[in-house]
Amino acid sequence: MDSVAVAVSGGRDSLLALALLAEQYGPDRVLAIHGLFIREADPRLLADLKRVCRDVGVSLVVADLRERFERLVIQPFVADYAAGRTPNPCAICNREVKFGLLLEEAHTRGVSHIATGHYARLEHCPQRTALFRGTDPTKDQSYFLSLVPEESLACALFPLGERFKADTLSALEARGLTPPAPQESQEVCFVPDDDYISFIEARRPELCDTGPIELADGTRLGVHGGLHRFTPGQRRGIGVAYTEPLYVLGKDMARNALIVGPKELTTSRGCTVGEVNLLVPPDEWPDECFAKTRYRQQAAPARVAFQDGRLDIEFLEPRSLPAAGQVAAVYDALGRVLAGGIIQEETS
Repeated sequence: MDSVAVAVSGGRDSLLALALLAEQYGPDRVLAIHGLFIREADPRLLADLKRVCRDVGVSLVVADLRERFERLVIQPFVADYAAGRTPNPCAICNREVKFGLLLEEAHTRGVSHIATGHYARLEHCPQRTALFRGTDPTKDQSYFLSLVPEESLACALFPLGERFKADTLSALEARGLTPPAPQESQEVCFVPDDDYISFIEARRPELCDTGPIELADGTRLGVHGGLHRFTPGQRRGIGVAYTEPLYVLGKDMARNALIVGPKELTTSRGCTVGEVNLLVPPDEWPDECFAKTRYRQQAAPARVAFQDGRLDIEFLEPRSLPAAGQVAAVYDALGRVLAGGIIQEETS
C-alpha cells in the first residue's frame, strides 16, 4: 500500500480508523477526506475536524459530493418506495459513494487506498480480496458492504474489523482524541430525525393516495394512507382492528392495496435476488451456504444458485418475509461474503 485516504465523518469510528492508520503507516502516508453529501459544510464541525487531524498529524480535504449523492442515493431511495420496495440506502451509499466517489477522489489525489470505520474484515490475496464478517458480532457491517465490487474492496482498508465497538471510546481517550460528532449517526443520514415517511411524502405527495387494506382472501378491513408506509412483516401502524394481530404480507401495486394476514403467514422459503455482486465465483462456493435478507437476522443455512444473472435463495427452514429492495447477503461457514444483491421478490 502506497497511501490511504480515510473517510472521516466526525464520529468515533472513523476517527479511530484514522488514528490507527496514522500510527501504523505514519501520518505522511495518510490523508483524511470528509465528504459533503447533503448540506453545506458545518463550520464548527469542519473546525473540529481540522483540529483532530492536526492532533493526528494528517491533512484534511473536503469533497463536495452533494449533487452526485442526490442522484445516486437519494433519488433511487425515493423511487424505490414509490415502486413499492423497501430500499437499503446505506448499502447503496457504500457501493456508489464511499467505495465509489470517495475512492475516485482519493485516486485523483494520488492516493491508492480508501479506509472507513466499518466493522468488517478484509483479506487481501493476490487472486482476490475477500470480505468477512467483523469480529464484533453485535456490530458486524459486512451485510451493508456486500454490494461493493471486489475491485473496490481491493483498494479498501477496515482498521476496526477485528475490534469491538464497546472499546472505541476508550481507545480514543487513550490517544487524547475527542470526536467532533460524539453522538452515533442516525439510521439514514439524509432523512431528518429518521422520519422517512415525511421525507418521502414531501418529495412524492401523490404516494399518500388511499387504498384498501385486505386479507389475502380479498376481505376488506380498512383503508391505508399510502403503501410507502409499509414493509413486509410489519405489525405496528397498520391501523385496523381484527380478531388477532395482523402483519403486512405484501402490496398489490396495481390496485394500491395493502395485503395483511396473521403471523403464521409471515414466513417464506426464499427469494430471487438481482443486481448480484459476486465476490467469490459460484463454482468455488462450498456445499453449505448461509444467507440473510435483513441486517438483524442471523445468516441461516440455504441452498443458493446463481443463474441468468440472479441468485435464487431457498432457506432450509422458513424465515421472516423478505422485502423487495432490501439486500440479501450470502456467506460461507467462515463468515466470508460470497455474494450480495437486491431482493426482487419472495418465492414461496
